[in-house]
Amino acid sequence: MTLGASGMDLYAAVQDELKLFPGGRALIPTGLYAAVPQGYELQVRPRSGLAVKYGIGILNAPGTIDSDYRGEIKIIMINMGQEPFTVKRGERVAQIVLCPVARAKLELQNELPATERSDGGFGHTG
Repeated sequence: MTLGASGMDLYAAVQDELKLFPGGRALIPTGLYAAVPQGYELQVRPRSGLAVKYGIGILNAPGTIDSDYRGEIKIIMINMGQEPFTVKRGERVAQIVLCPVARAKLELQNELPATERSDGGFGHTG
């Protein structure tokens, strides 16, 4: 919507309004198809406005649209709010960001190099 925005908005292409009840989830069509260049992915991300105002999020976020996928882009929306939420045709429901994909060659190791943190996680660093 603005020159500095990194995400491109995705709009709901539902035929009829869809009511999403608290705790409910639905697969929302966008009507969009994409040919993502090899070496890139489209990341599907939630919209912060929907999250803060209504408790609406996206499951499996960020979602990945792979470069070899040619189907319709759909959004797995969830209502984590307290009230039903109505998805209307043409409403902005998510955003996508084009991101490079790094490739790695995995090698089996019996030991890992030591670090100061070691295996401390889940709040270990404060």
